[in-house]
Amino acid sequence: MAASTNTTPSIVDTNSSEEATAKAIQKRYEGLVTVRNKAIKGKGAWYWSHLEPLLIHNNETGLPKAVKLRCFLCDAVFSASNPSRTASEHLKRGTCPNFNSAAKPISSVSPETGPGAGTGAIVVVSSPPSSSVHRRKRSSPPPLPPVMQQYGADPLRVVSGLLPQPQQQHLVLSGGKDDLGALAMLEDSVKKLKSPKTSPGVVLDKTQVDSAIDYLADWVYESCGSVSFSSLEHPKFRAFLTQVGLPPVFPREFVGSRLDSKFEEVKSESEARIRDAMFFQIASDGWKMKDYESDQKLVNLTVNLPNGTSLYRRAVFVNGSVPSNYAEDVLWETISGICGNLVQNCVGIVADKFKSKALRNLENQNHWMVNLSCQYQGFNSLIKDFTKEFPLFRTVAENCIKLASFVNYNSVIRNSFHKFQMQEYGHTWLLRVFPMREFEDFNFEPVYVMIEDTLSSVRALQLVLLDESFKMVSMEDRNAIEIGEMIRDVRFWNDLEAVHGLVKLVKDMAKEIETEKPLVGQCLLLWNELRTKVKDWCSKFNIAEGAIEKLIERRFRKNYHPAWAASYILDPLYLIRDTSGKYLPPFKHLTPEQEKDVDRLITRLVSRDEAHIVLMELMKWRTEGLDPVYAQAVQMKERDPITGKMRIVNPQSSRLVWETYLTEFKSLGRVAVRLIFLHATCCGFKCSWSLWKWICSHGHYKTSLDKVQKLIFVAAHSKLERRDFSSDEDKDAEFFTFANGEDDVLNDVLVDSSSV
Repeated sequence: MAASTNTTPSIVDTNSSEEATAKAIQKRYEGLVTVRNKAIKGKGAWYWSHLEPLLIHNNETGLPKAVKLRCFLCDAVFSASNPSRTASEHLKRGTCPNFNSAAKPISSVSPETGPGAGTGAIVVVSSPPSSSVHRRKRSSPPPLPPVMQQYGADPLRVVSGLLPQPQQQHLVLSGGKDDLGALAMLEDSVKKLKSPKTSPGVVLDKTQVDSAIDYLADWVYESCGSVSFSSLEHPKFRAFLTQVGLPPVFPREFVGSRLDSKFEEVKSESEARIRDAMFFQIASDGWKMKDYESDQKLVNLTVNLPNGTSLYRRAVFVNGSVPSNYAEDVLWETISGICGNLVQNCVGIVADKFKSKALRNLENQNHWMVNLSCQYQGFNSLIKDFTKEFPLFRTVAENCIKLASFVNYNSVIRNSFHKFQMQEYGHTWLLRVFPMREFEDFNFEPVYVMIEDTLSSVRALQLVLLDESFKMVSMEDRNAIEIGEMIRDVRFWNDLEAVHGLVKLVKDMAKEIETEKPLVGQCLLLWNELRTKVKDWCSKFNIAEGAIEKLIERRFRKNYHPAWAASYILDPLYLIRDTSGKYLPPFKHLTPEQEKDVDRLITRLVSRDEAHIVLMELMKWRTEGLDPVYAQAVQMKERDPITGKMRIVNPQSSRLVWETYLTEFKSLGRVAVRLIFLHATCCGFKCSWSLWKWICSHGHYKTSLDKVQKLIFVAAHSKLERRDFSSDEDKDAEFFTFANGEDDVLNDVLVDSSSV
């Protein structure tokens, strides 16, 4: 009885384990089927049209026991652990006997009926290049033509079988097997001369050709350097155009009158939309960025309209260090070029804080302007403040450099490290290491990369300490002892995670600012959100709040503008419902100094005669607020189907309420509609680096510079129209990140059947 009691749990555990394994295999199979179905629809890898997932069951239990892949062409069965590798080894490398033969021959002439029948003529059967074969989707090879049925699928056997000497088994050509292609072309030419029949192919009329070339040109322009003009002359691209019935195109056609015409069309549309708006804001970015190899900058100037749209204006190429008054001249020249003498139509500028003096001067000289520094740049500058003045950052940087240098440059330790990396992660890599001078320049990005490398290798580093090779090195190298103590020290890893967490926190908020493009009324809320997150970070890692809060407050004051508080108060989006049911502006969330800023800014933005009137209207707004129904309509939100976040249904409602409903606030209303729409960031169009470098080397030619300016204008206009602010490089990286995970079928969820 006791024995029975002891064995029952073992049996239950075994059954439970088998069921879990079967579920995992079933899930793996379903994942592969899903990937294949998507691929067949054109959303995945080419090889799925030739491979089919198979679910193998246990004959005794009936449960799934393995997942396999079957080749449609030859019925061979393989492990399903890595479909991409299976395709490469079985299909691409020629292991599958039917893969290449599945293609139709270029020419096949029967010895009885073809040209030269009975005269010993050479007939060649050849296959198209493998690249075209890969794209064919065929479940089984087609029947061989008569001549190949007689002599087999090998083109050499076909050729030799038609020679007048029956004793010769193979035809040997002086150029080797590659001569067969040329021989096929010769035979094809002979056939055309004897039977001159032309294939109709694809025939397009002139309208269709012109339309297709226009679309092609737009694509090249809007890619802005990502697609090189010289690639239009690539032989394979020329072959593609011929295949679809289009004539060849030449780069000069795309940078001549066609580009000029496209530029004039886009420019005319852009200027019409600017004239239609009552006022606008200038956004200027690029002053902070530079190409470290050439010390060149590309400054982009964009126009923000009250309806939420942005229009590209111009690009300025800058060399080396730029004085503040130059930036001021560029900005004012842009404003004057847009509105002539009606400069009051430009109500402000937002720019990365290259020279804040330029923004202050323009604002002081023009009382109606509100000139802001970019919040994206402000948050990134905060990381530089931490690097410069927070001691923990220097400690972590020095430790990472010391650890990475020891592991990379000691061959014994490096080999041990790679061994455990392969064991734990399935691949090996070196820890990236940068000189300390990068940190001295307050450039924390390289240090952040080292921290990520170290944290991603923590398990392998800990196992290195247990390896005999490390113990042997430690007997001779005192540095190894110090590194070993560092890796064992919990505080080292805590500091590493703390610095990584703080930088990631700020970088994530900066990235969200770049993506969301917040308006000026949201700035106070963004900095309050940052303070709250940093306070939680301090609590999590047991770090004193004083020093870090001091750095945040100093950066906040450098970026702060009274328009932040004024827009926050005037935007109906931030009205708060009080106990009486009224929706009132959130004055209670402002400091006393910020309340004074609201009064000072609003009176500055109106004429002297209106100053007392606008203050009276502000007091009325403070006590009466907005009708609850209108306030709720402005603040109505819906869930974004893509991100899952709650978003305002109509962002333009805040401004439209002042223009259509709150008409009794005449002076205050004019100030409100000008403040509410102002952008808090200048992030926008991203130009291709390849084009930028070309400009750096050729920009001194006036004609070339003019062409590139037009190309950038057309491309930027298109991207801003689509609200596409990412670069092609970012999209490619995202695509390959997805592509790399396709063959694994989301390995973080599904298991590898090869280990089952």
